[in-house]
Amino acid sequence: MIKKQFLFFLLRWGISSLAMWVCISLFAVSDSPHNTWFFVIAGLVFSLVNSFIKPLATMMALPLIIFTMGIFSLIVNIGMVALTFWLLPGVHADFWGVVLSSIAISLINSLVNLLIPSYNKK
Repeated sequence: MIKKQFLFFLLRWGISSLAMWVCISLFAVSDSPHNTWFFVIAGLVFSLVNSFIKPLATMMALPLIIFTMGIFSLIVNIGMVALTFWLLPGVHADFWGVVLSSIAISLINSLVNLLIPSYNKK
């Protein structure tokens, strides 16, 4: 079970790295060198932000998410991408760059969720 979860995390990390490559290349300004390790670390940072901070932010924003019938969850996602860009050295994006990056990451993750079955399904 733990081996399966670890492999699933590695898969998610790789997908997040690919998504970060797309988003930083298209929507952000990066002063850092564009090498593979930078995007691997960016994917790890994004995965860790989504694993630890996003659940807390979602719980704190739950009344607004319920009141807006889920639309405020888009704001939480934008905040997670903005936090990831802020944590990465040399990566800067304006508001619309972060919004478009959040939408692109959501589309990439949705496509992957359709193609790859979840680790808890038998």
